[in-house]
Amino acid sequence: MEQRESMLDFLKKEGIREDLILQIEQFRKFYRVNPELEYRIPKLKYYYYGVEVWEEAITAILCGENLLLEGTKATGKNVLAENLAVAFGRPTWDVSFYANVDASSLIGADTLENGRVVFRPGPIYECAQWGGFGVLDEINMAKNESLAILHATLDFRRIIDVSGYGKITLDDATRFIATMNYGYAGTRELNEALASRFMVILMPYISPENLAKLFRKEFPTMRDKYMEQFIGLFQDIQTKSENAEISTKCLDLRGFLSSILLMNKGLEANQALLMGIINKSFDEFERQLIQDVIRLRIPEKLERGEIFTD
Repeated sequence: MEQRESMLDFLKKEGIREDLILQIEQFRKFYRVNPELEYRIPKLKYYYYGVEVWEEAITAILCGENLLLEGTKATGKNVLAENLAVAFGRPTWDVSFYANVDASSLIGADTLENGRVVFRPGPIYECAQWGGFGVLDEINMAKNESLAILHATLDFRRIIDVSGYGKITLDDATRFIATMNYGYAGTRELNEALASRFMVILMPYISPENLAKLFRKEFPTMRDKYMEQFIGLFQDIQTKSENAEISTKCLDLRGFLSSILLMNKGLEANQALLMGIINKSFDEFERQLIQDVIRLRIPEKLERGEIFTD
């Protein structure tokens, strides 16, 4: 409960419309969570920053819509999905898609229990049953045939038909939040029938202003001088990736934040960036390019005491 209240405080500070925050509170009061499923409400590591995206996503969910978050790497798709689940106080079921995902992986399958055949529900079934938020990660990596079973679940019918067991109607609180990135190997075009069942948000890159907010929250003792340099460094890597000078492997905001965490624990800055950013690429030429970019921003042998005030 404390985490959910702090999330509402965060939304107020970010300037999210008051009427939307009020409706989130009403949603929570109306759709109670089974106490046994409280553990499924995510424990947040990072907040998502971006007022426009927040307001679009909140409005869609309040209207009963499912969301498709489309964007390249480091745009915060999964962070936003988790933030939304916490804001609305809903348990989540995460489904990672890959080429061999089939109906039984999503809905469930028969299994033996005490010598008899019973139905073992899958994550989509459980999410629908308990009014959860289903996070469908990299949905465009799965085969269209396997996703066809979701059509009746995601559209106005809101049902799951399980052969041999009848059908269930989705709980009114159930929402599905899918993510997709066309840049990964193995991705494909999402078929039109499935895409039409989502409201789509094109996720922007995090702005320098929002990156500064994130840094200030995560590393409150970082000196302004180096905060500016790290923000500039991330922007430099992002620009090179956009211009196809380097791949997206090193455009990793989680890795970037982890590198700074290592610096705060005493590891020399360039060593930390080597582990969290540079070594994400397996191409020697690309690694050298990124090292050159870092060298323009970060001096050699930069120690913790120069970066942080405490």
